[in-house]
Amino acid sequence: MSAENNRDAPGVDSRAAGHPTNGLSDTVHQRHRLGILTIAAEAERVEVAYLRDALELTPGNLSRHLAVLEEANLVQIEKGYHGRRPRTWIRITQQGQDALAAEINALQELLRRHQQLGGG
Repeated sequence: MSAENNRDAPGVDSRAAGHPTNGLSDTVHQRHRLGILTIAAEAERVEVAYLRDALELTPGNLSRHLAVLEEANLVQIEKGYHGRRPRTWIRITQQGQDALAAEINALQELLRRHQQLGGG
């Protein structure tokens, strides 16, 4: 069924600007990147080793996800030392916080819409 045909379907708001999934970001929505952003939003900064363990990622896989987020200016990567041991931390940027909030809002709207139509 096309979106136009769906316009007059019972329970479907024809005034809606589009489907809630249109508000999802491909960069943020990928589950590991969403995990990275949500964990980073819960703390001032988070150690990369913690992210690797919490999200059950290989170092290479985590590194690639962090590079994508850093290129999008959603996180900042900091390198330093804890005692004599090198450490890497990430911080979520304001742009990252905004992107995460937009993603959560789109997911909440999708859930609300699904529940309203009797799907949950």
